Amino acid sequence: MFSIISKCRPLTQFSDVSKTLIALSSQSTAVLKEKSLREKDVLKKQILECRHVYPEFLPDPKVEFRNVIREKLERSDMVARRTQIDIGEFYVGSVLAVTSSDRHAPGKTHRFVGICIQREGCGLRASFILRNVVDHQGVEILYHMYDPTIHKVEVLRLEKRLDDKLLYLRDALPEYSTFDLNMDVEILPEGAPIPVNPIKVKLKPRPWLEHWERQNLMGVQDLELPERFYIRAKERETPWEKYDLMKEYMRTIPEEEQLEIFSGVQNELHKLESQRKKMKRKRIFIKPSKLA
Repeated sequence: MFSIISKCRPLTQFSDVSKTLIALSSQSTAVLKEKSLREKDVLKKQILECRHVYPEFLPDPKVEFRNVIREKLERSDMVARRTQIDIGEFYVGSVLAVTSSDRHAPGKTHRFVGICIQREGCGLRASFILRNVVDHQGVEILYHMYDPTIHKVEVLRLEKRLDDKLLYLRDALPEYSTFDLNMDVEILPEGAPIPVNPIKVKLKPRPWLEHWERQNLMGVQDLELPERFYIRAKERETPWEKYDLMKEYMRTIPEEEQLEIFSGVQNELHKLESQRKKMKRKRIFIKPSKLA
């Protein structure tokens, strides 16, 4: 018995060391957990940022138009289409140039430059409208984003506006919708935030296409209407809708569902962006020719 105790006694000398090792290991595991949580938060933030850059990948918020199998097939087709054509990041208010096939002249293409005044739809039904004033005449073209007749989408000026839709440019002065058809690309520094254009548009006198005074527009100057128009707009307000949880759920996609969708799509989109950056670097480098 005494021999066993004497053999076991030396182990007690390392009790303090073992305690310190256990404490260090617990600290290291805590640090690793904290680091993994930070990485998850960063990844989650990047994934959720995709909903602004690629809103068409989100499903239709209306439940009656939802179909899980069709949505997965559409997302795979959209990624495959993006491997053939570079569709850059753009928002409502950005100036784009779209080159597409001219159906009235086989073998020829048509290039149109304009400001994006609306972007809507989801999946393969995603679309956007470009507007420009050509020869004192307002021209608008609706493009389906994944239309196979589109050859090229160039983002000439990347910026946002104060409103989600710029349909009021139809009733605005022509100078706010006029852009040079030979406009050059305005390059933003890499990593710079997307600029927000705070311009306020002046509308023409009534009649208008819509009752703009009822839409709480931020990018429009004072409409200078009689008081009765604002009284009527106040009567048509629906402030109780913000408390309707079901309507809010139908209008937006839950965050968990967005994470599930973009976690599968982000890898493919990231690969496409990295490949295009490599190709741009190769195009910039010009090998010097040997002198004779």
